[in-house]
Amino acid sequence: SKENSSFPFRRFKVTFPQTFCTSPHNNKYSPDLLYPNFILFLEIERERGGHRHSPRVLMDEKLIQRLESAVSRLEALSVGGGASLGDGEAAAALDPSIIAFDDLRSQFVGRVCTAAEKIGGQVLDVTKIVEEAFEAQRELLIKIKETQKPSMSGLAEFLKPLNDVIVKGTKMTEGRRSDFFNHLKAAVDSLTALAWIAYTGKDCGMSMPIAHVEESWQMAEFYNNKVLVEFRNKDANHVEWAKALKEIYLPGLRDYVKSHYPLGPVWSATGKVAVSAPPKAPSPSRPMPPPPPPASLFSSESPQASSSRPKKGMSAVFDEINLGMPVTGGLRKVTDDMKTKNRADRTGVISAGEKERRVSSPSFSKAGPPKLELQMGRKWVVENQIGRKNLVIDDCDAKQSVYIFGCKDSVLQIQGKVNNITIDKCTKMGVVFSDVVAACEVVNCNGVEVQCQGSAPTISVDNTTGCQLYLSKDSLETSITTAKSSEINVLVPGAGADSDWGEHALPQQFSHVYKNGQFVTTPVSHSGG
Repeated sequence: SKENSSFPFRRFKVTFPQTFCTSPHNNKYSPDLLYPNFILFLEIERERGGHRHSPRVLMDEKLIQRLESAVSRLEALSVGGGASLGDGEAAAALDPSIIAFDDLRSQFVGRVCTAAEKIGGQVLDVTKIVEEAFEAQRELLIKIKETQKPSMSGLAEFLKPLNDVIVKGTKMTEGRRSDFFNHLKAAVDSLTALAWIAYTGKDCGMSMPIAHVEESWQMAEFYNNKVLVEFRNKDANHVEWAKALKEIYLPGLRDYVKSHYPLGPVWSATGKVAVSAPPKAPSPSRPMPPPPPPASLFSSESPQASSSRPKKGMSAVFDEINLGMPVTGGLRKVTDDMKTKNRADRTGVISAGEKERRVSSPSFSKAGPPKLELQMGRKWVVENQIGRKNLVIDDCDAKQSVYIFGCKDSVLQIQGKVNNITIDKCTKMGVVFSDVVAACEVVNCNGVEVQCQGSAPTISVDNTTGCQLYLSKDSLETSITTAKSSEINVLVPGAGADSDWGEHALPQQFSHVYKNGQFVTTPVSHSGG
């Protein structure tokens, strides 16, 4: 009945250590100290009307997987891990919430890994990072049960293992654009959902855990939908991968957080104290500038030290003089065609062609500084953002408007209902919004993508080349108006939950026929013969 006693199910071949079933007070065998997963098994068997010695064929497949997973953990603790883990950590590893998290990993993360193995390459690499991030979160969940709630600086150090994995994934999306860029962005952006573990209260600056998981997936879904659209008729493995990735978070992680941590992680009241990293001692010879702040769980941008920027202007010239460098060494020789005085080809008469070229040159040659600010409490202004993939407006209301101007290769997410949205003179810009009271306007743009996750009465596209509109089920009755625009595609969700998106190209050529005293206009469709 002690260390050498085996569990009645001989097929599992597991031996319990004495500490698992022995009371520390009287050193007697106590069956009440069995781990919760086996007590749960006995309760399920009684509810099924069976006996605890029922044959294995009567058990559900999921129940078998849970029991085998639990037995593997027990064997690891009893054979090798029991000596390295304390009693508290061993109990925490077999807590019902940790067991449920293991079920989440095996069911949902395992499915996306299986799909990634069929694809290989960068898709498999980024999927392994997703798997590594969930493994890091599991270790943090175990430590939380043995650790007191830390300070903000201590929390940043505590979450560093998870943060390091997210930063490693972010680096995969940088540099030269990959053929599987949408896969990489969908997987990496989804990892911000794991930051729910950093929730410390309503004043911490982030949404509640359940809402945070849902909001984080909305950003990743923008790229995940592009994978579904691109490969729906090409490769079923990519479609399976995208669907499996979504199910990790919705419903997987969301339901897990809802069941076990709806108000955030529960720290131990009597556990050990999380210690923040000690500050580094300054150099005695020359004080060094402070290091850049660590990358955040909520941002995919890597901070750069200001000292890495090259000096400009006269300060750079003086530095070269102090170093003894020849200031004129990098100058080029001025040839005759580069001179402005006494040139042979200068006649003083400006040709008509040159005059036209001068007039047609744009007056806004230099872009202004980037902006993302609320002006007068009524208007959000987003201007001159280039290469920013994680722009977010989360503090907005139905009386405010959003104006986006001069942005390029960026993605903006608007979390909340606003009055209207205007996208003006943007290139390769992505905008994801929830609800609009009046209208969403796209003007003078090139290659933009707009996704409506809620409702929008009107979407207008004017003088735009290339526009992808993603509509939700609540916005299928949206009125879409186009003028002087081309390459307008509208994607709508399928009838079923697992159905593919349907793509519809809006007509850009029309036929006008005069009949019965008025013109009748119909769109022109072309069919290949």
